[in-house]
Formats: sequence, C-alpha cells, structure tokens
Amino acid sequence: MKALCIYAGPQAKQHLARQGLSASDVGVIPAAAGGPKGLILGPIDRFLFHEWLPNSQQTIDLVGASIGAWRMATACMPNSLAGLLRLEHDYIHQHYELKPGQKFPSAQQVSDAFRDNLDLFYGGSIESLLTHPRYRLHVLTSRGKGLLKREHPLWSPLGYGVAFLSNVIHRKAMGASLERVVFSSAGHLPFGTQDYASRHLTLTPNNFMDALQASCAIPFVLKAVHNIEGAPSGAYWDGGITDYHLHLDWQNSAHPEQHRGLVLYPHFQKSVVPGWLDKTLKWRHKATPFLSNTVVLAPNPEWIKTLPNGKLPDRNDFSTYGQDLQARVKVWKAATSASEQLADELAQWLNQPHMSVVQDL
Repeated sequence: MKALCIYAGPQAKQHLARQGLSASDVGVIPAAAGGPKGLILGPIDRFLFHEWLPNSQQTIDLVGASIGAWRMATACMPNSLAGLLRLEHDYIHQHYELKPGQKFPSAQQVSDAFRDNLDLFYGGSIESLLTHPRYRLHVLTSRGKGLLKREHPLWSPLGYGVAFLSNVIHRKAMGASLERVVFSSAGHLPFGTQDYASRHLTLTPNNFMDALQASCAIPFVLKAVHNIEGAPSGAYWDGGITDYHLHLDWQNSAHPEQHRGLVLYPHFQKSVVPGWLDKTLKWRHKATPFLSNTVVLAPNPEWIKTLPNGKLPDRNDFSTYGQDLQARVKVWKAATSASEQLADELAQWLNQPHMSVVQDL
C-alpha cells in the first residue's frame, strides 16, 4: 500500500492476526477535530458507511469533535452517502465575503453563516439521525468554567492562557477551566471518563443544532454557544480543545456490560493527540494503553507529500488563498480526489488482510 497506513494497538493487533478485520468487529468509530484535514477522510467515510458496515448488524458508537462531529452526524442521516458528499462539497466551498477594512471575517460573521449552513444541511433530518437503528451519536464539546464561563473580549483570552499553563503542568488540571461535555443520542459513553473532568448529557432535537455548532466553535474564530437546552449554563466551545484527537479511555466503557468491539479510527495522522493545547507537547503524542484495542487508518506521510503544496488541507489555507476562492477550491478538490486512493487500498486490504502492513500504534 502506497497511500494508506494501518496502525494497531497491542490487543487490536492480536485480533487482526487471529481473524483479520470484519465489519461485525467494529464497536466504535471516533472522528477527530482538525478542520480541513478531515476532508482527506471523506472517501474512507463513504466506503465504510455506504459499502462495508452495512454487511454487519451490531450497534456502533460514533464519537466526534468539531469536523469529526459533523462527519459522524452526517453518517447517521437516512442517506449518508449523499450527506457525506454534500459535506465535502459544502466544506470545500465555504467562503466569507470581507467587509471594507476587514482582513478576516469576524467570529460573529462566521458563526452566523455556519448556523445557516447547519440549518440547511440537517433541516428535516434531525429526528431520524438521532434515532438511527444502529448508530449512537456522541458529540463532544468543551464547556468553559471560571474565567471561561462566559465569552468575554478580555476574560476569554486570559482564561485560555490560564488553561494553557494548567495543561502544561497536568492535563487534568485544565479541568478547572474547561470541562468535557458529551451530548449523546442514546446509550452509555463508550469510553471511561476518569482521565478528565466530564459530563454526559442527552442529545435531543431541541439541542442538536446548538451542540453541533458548539462542537465546531473554534475559540476566537467562531462565537461560543451559550444556554444549550438541557445543559448547564456556560460558554460551549470546540470539542477539540479538550479532546483534539479523541485519545480517550476506550478500554473502560462507562457501562462494562456493553459490547465494545474494536475501535476503528480513520485519522489523518498516526499520533492521537489528547487535547488541542497538547499540539506542541510532543511527549503527549505517544500511544497509551487507552488505544490498545484501536486500529488507526491514516495517510502515509510520504503520500501526503504528493498532495498539492505537499501537505493536507488545513486552516492556514484560508489565509494563504484569502479571497481567491477558486484557487483554494482547486487545491482542496485535488487533495480529496487523490484521497480516493486511501479508500481503494483499504478495501483491497480488507479483502486480503496481510499482517505485514500493520504497524504498531
């Protein structure tokens, strides 16, 4: 395989060596935050949800933060294939006209446009996706506490400074500033929550839009979401702040009796970074026992170098291309088109699962 790399934790690797990987083995699918990087996973998502997973019948927990939450919510729609194709198109073509004197769109402008897009995208489908017969959706958000309890032009930057310093000392210490809040359509959480301050709430038709928008609300790029129905008061931000790549305790479900299965993780890199503020803390990028039962599907770093600009699409492209929408769309479409190779190689490997290509996570 030239484009796709397969990584597995110790338990998952033993499973693959014994019996390969079948659709019925999957118990959880996580989906990371990461903005435009998630575009590269579109073909794999469409293959998994439209072609491969329909060969099984078990319940699967879909857990997402930020663009990952958007991807997993879309996978729960009645016509997931059309939804996932539309998600890719809409994300690639998003554009914000600048007002005179603006270098970047305001957070309010981006938030308003994003909410309008969510209303158009999910309008009429919320009830059905929340009651999907097989998929349980879990949307991660980050709820501000202390200085971050309400969004404020002065206190919010200061609060994030405190959160950063606390996080450097110990990840759990950041829980005094930001709490993990998970909104679930049904069922128990498929991961343990002893690692970080957490709260579990019900995802309903009345709070779905707010929860999903909050999960995507990058601080200072979008506005925080306040007063979510059925949730404690406070400012709710991007779920990637507390759980950037969902390095969660998949080994210890909140409900020990529930079927766990393997954690099948389409990701845009090998490293599963715990929180957004851990991006520069390289010592937290290593695999832990939390990922023992996890299989990560990620693009080969050498293959990534063949993409436009030698990298995955990312948020810096908004600055690089500015108001030149056509140039950015061309680059992102080329990257997503090339990523069809990831899905093709995955399908081939599933038919003939050679262990020689499976690497240690």
